[in-house]
Amino acid sequence: MFFLFFFVWIVFNGALTVEIAVFGLVISAAMYLFICKFMNYSIHKDIAFGKRGLGIFQYICVLIWEIVKANFAVIKLITSSRYDLEPAIVRFKTDLKTKQARVVLANSITLTPGTITVTLEEDEYVVHCLDKELAEGMNHSKFVELLEKLERM
Repeated sequence: MFFLFFFVWIVFNGALTVEIAVFGLVISAAMYLFICKFMNYSIHKDIAFGKRGLGIFQYICVLIWEIVKANFAVIKLITSSRYDLEPAIVRFKTDLKTKQARVVLANSITLTPGTITVTLEEDEYVVHCLDKELAEGMNHSKFVELLEKLERM
């Protein structure tokens, strides 16, 4: 939070000089001490927020990478003349505890080319895959592992 206060100070000033930076550090420290004392905030909340933010960033990077890989896999499936597609409907359950994590997983599956989440009821997913190869290991994917890790934070 301290760094956020300082960043906002610099942005609102529009310039960065030694005087502005020093005064911004003092004002940011005073504001941070104020919220720690009177608003039940602590450095531990900052650390937890930072860890969670890094976990979310890691999840987004993995999601983008999986989307790129799936795009190439689908292109290969579609352009290959000697390969017959075998669509599959897969049912699986996860150990995700929160509804938000289950919805994020369902949306991540749908964003990945070649797969669509048909239904999500409690912890059971029904997913349509363009080919049965795309369905392998869906319930123990990187998405599930990272979401479980985020839930523990």
